[in-house]
Amino acid sequence: MHTPRQYGTFAPSIRKDSDSGRSGFALNRTFNAVQMALILGLGASTLALMSSSAQAQNRTATQADDVVTLPSVTVKGQRDKVVENYAGGQVATGGRVGLLGTKDFMETPFNTISYTEQYIADQQARDISEVIAKTDPSVFMSGIAGESNESYSIRGFRSDVGDVTVNGLAGMGGYYRNSPEAYERVEVLKGPSALLNGMPPKGSAGGAVNLVTKRAGDDPLFRVTGSYMSDSHFGGHVDLGRRFGENKQFGVRLNTAYRDGEITVKDQDKKITQTSLGLDWRGERVRLSADLFHSKDRAYGLTRGLTLNPGVELPKPPKPDVSWNPPWAFYDTTDKGAMIRGEFDLNDQFTAYAAAGVSRTKFQSNMGAGQVINNAGDFRINFSGVADEMKRNTAEVGLMGKLQTGPVGHQFAINATQYNEDYDLSGFRNLLPSAWETNIYDPVWGPEPSLPNNIPLISTTKTRLKSVGFADTLSFADDRVQVTLGARRQQVINESFNGTTGQRTGERYKESATTPAVAFLVKATDQVSVYANYIEGLSQGAIAPNTANNAGQVFAPYKTKQKEVGLKLDLGDFAHTLALYEIKRPGSYTDPFTNIFSFGGEQRNRGIEWGFFGSPLEGVRLMGGVAYSHPEITKAANPAEQGRQATGLPKWQAKLGVEWDVPNLQGLTVMANATTSSKQYLSADNSLSIPGHTVFDLGARYRTKLSGHPLTLRATVNNVANKAYWAKPHFTSLAVGAPRTFMLSATMEF
Repeated sequence: MHTPRQYGTFAPSIRKDSDSGRSGFALNRTFNAVQMALILGLGASTLALMSSSAQAQNRTATQADDVVTLPSVTVKGQRDKVVENYAGGQVATGGRVGLLGTKDFMETPFNTISYTEQYIADQQARDISEVIAKTDPSVFMSGIAGESNESYSIRGFRSDVGDVTVNGLAGMGGYYRNSPEAYERVEVLKGPSALLNGMPPKGSAGGAVNLVTKRAGDDPLFRVTGSYMSDSHFGGHVDLGRRFGENKQFGVRLNTAYRDGEITVKDQDKKITQTSLGLDWRGERVRLSADLFHSKDRAYGLTRGLTLNPGVELPKPPKPDVSWNPPWAFYDTTDKGAMIRGEFDLNDQFTAYAAAGVSRTKFQSNMGAGQVINNAGDFRINFSGVADEMKRNTAEVGLMGKLQTGPVGHQFAINATQYNEDYDLSGFRNLLPSAWETNIYDPVWGPEPSLPNNIPLISTTKTRLKSVGFADTLSFADDRVQVTLGARRQQVINESFNGTTGQRTGERYKESATTPAVAFLVKATDQVSVYANYIEGLSQGAIAPNTANNAGQVFAPYKTKQKEVGLKLDLGDFAHTLALYEIKRPGSYTDPFTNIFSFGGEQRNRGIEWGFFGSPLEGVRLMGGVAYSHPEITKAANPAEQGRQATGLPKWQAKLGVEWDVPNLQGLTVMANATTSSKQYLSADNSLSIPGHTVFDLGARYRTKLSGHPLTLRATVNNVANKAYWAKPHFTSLAVGAPRTFMLSATMEF
């Protein structure tokens, strides 16, 4: 067993290389020859460049003898506080907590978890939602294959993928989907977090997700992965890292990935390309970094789901490989951008930092959403398309420090943030001359219709978010008692313009709000921490519609309020977290009697969640937990809906991930996952629901050496029983969970 860890220390500015890879490098039936040549040429030239250095800087004897190593990783922050991998290597011991900087999970008065690069690779994850929802019972994901965007909820409130931050900066993640090849860690903070991160642009309230980009380790890295996913989806991933200089001050980390081919759902075909470049320089007191990224995500035949006509009963689920969009329906996304960051230690107590980023997204689609019109499963579908373009700029500056005033220690932080987004929406509707009818069990499609030559601009929306936040963590009794106090002042400006005339549509939105927070943490022993917090989230208010008696009234940003108490137990090898919370979020409606629009509605989520991770026995790793959440509508325009359960969310979720290193077969690990959730209501009056379901996954991996080079083989079967179950997609009411899916990958280091 490991000895208890020591918390609250600072470490020198030395990063250790993360030992993991992401999927793949293999030919497939449509692999683009030019891209293939570029990847091969890049890998060969880099290998030649690095070979002499790699031979001169062999790994230590321990690394040479052991097949697997789980090295530490670090998070850039004040004084480069080291964040190690916890026992088992699947999660890190801490991560970024907004403006509070890097904190160990036992010293964080909130419920957080950070997934490592090793865990991401071993799960063969294809997007971020597959990472955060695999074993965490407080995160709910529908499990539907081929949705047009990532969709998940945290603590019973839907989170928008557009609110994912990268290295703490808003707007730098993919607008609709994030492929994980470029990231060494995925961090989840549960609950609202306006003080810590500022107002999320899309209003997510139940939690925050932050992605940490890869950095070069001290040892040269050249890692190649090939991957396969049924039915014929192949891919390749090259990961290169190198440090230069007498003291290895300058680092370069390059990741490029390509995946293409049919997935397990009929007529669905996906293609992704991604390239990211991470640069960093570390001096005695100064640390600089830059990230460049470009990704393309194109898919055909994706599912937007179905709605039910009034009076239509819930149909029996079809086979799970059915698709309700034709093979020519598509979406196409391109994301690109750049980020820079600088940190300067003014002295041993104070660190100043600044960061900025810019990103651009272009999105096109031609898809339909079906409406079931009778109990036989016939459905009607009309097609339409959009051509969106987003421009996002973001920045933050801040100061972190530590002081001592008598017996009281202070760790304070102050920062200012700025986020600008310009969103152009172009689109068309009713692409088909008449509604197209077919059946959900055996959909039949005709030829692809002609797209408009010029897609008209519908509207332009400009959003400006500015904020200033301050927090101070006061510590007493040798840091065993900590009190965090803080507040953030947020300003929101939003205005929309007609795409044809250029005239402003509606009122210009300009409002401000202050969100306070207070948190307590008591380290009862080196193994036990108890915490409590009150924190608020912030979402943009609305403008009363023209049909209301108070038409045009501008409402201030509305606040989501959380109260939480929790306990954390760290046994050195195995950790538990237990949290009890209540979250209240206002909702808008127009009163049917007074015709006054207001934020008089409310959803209240009360829940309890137990989670665990680590290695309780030698060669065994466990991660999972149980969560109960009661998402209740406490105030509504329709009195019949009050007291009802909110739609699309289960009350119960339980998840378990198990890994076992087979004792007599060195390098072989077998894996299993189980996910179960209770029923979900589809209608606000709770008269229509979809049943709960349980899904099992199995897998194995084998780590060995080939010609002296580390080789990892992975195989996974998701939804082993090929269970057909209803799930609620992002945009509509019904879709089918993903069918049985086979995934294979091979990773080799040179």
